[in-house]
Amino acid sequence: HSFQCPFCSLCMISCAASHEQDHSLMFVEGGLYSCRQCTYVTKNSGNMRRHLRKHTGERPFQCHLCPAAFFRDSHLAGHIRTHTGERPYSCDVCSASFSQRSNLKKHMHTHTGERPFCCDHCNKSFSHKKNLVRHMCIHTGERPFSCDCCSASFSQKSGLVVHKRRLHTGERPFSCDHCNASFSDKSKLT
Repeated sequence: HSFQCPFCSLCMISCAASHEQDHSLMFVEGGLYSCRQCTYVTKNSGNMRRHLRKHTGERPFQCHLCPAAFFRDSHLAGHIRTHTGERPYSCDVCSASFSQRSNLKKHMHTHTGERPFCCDHCNKSFSHKKNLVRHMCIHTGERPFSCDCCSASFSQKSGLVVHKRRLHTGERPFSCDHCNASFSDKSKLT
């Protein structure tokens, strides 16, 4: 016997519990599916099911080569290319190629000079979101990079690296081309 959903009149033989969980996270009204967890709305039930995975953590698409799992089959397909080495997305400006279209799009900012990620606290803008996130530590006071040798912490990873070279490892990887001096920090070469 099949299960008939009381919310959307869908009939199915299996996955009734999973389908009911989806309805606890969304509601359907006037042909629109609305997420109860955020502001996402769509007309397509498949899009809503994919969206709900962000909230439930469900990752049904498993890589057969490593433990990685994904919300969408297209994300798995892009991931598989990291194993095969396939890089089908090529830059028209230079010879760079990428396994995922999103990485090519990010790369293009280096050629266009576009800096779409803007800081709300100052006038700085960035070509990549990760650089904005890193910059925000300056304003929030967050110091997520901690030294494993002492209690020092830093807002930037580069600060931690220089700290460890100066105080703990003694590493001086930057050498002057004109004399025998070497430094822990590249900025000291000037």
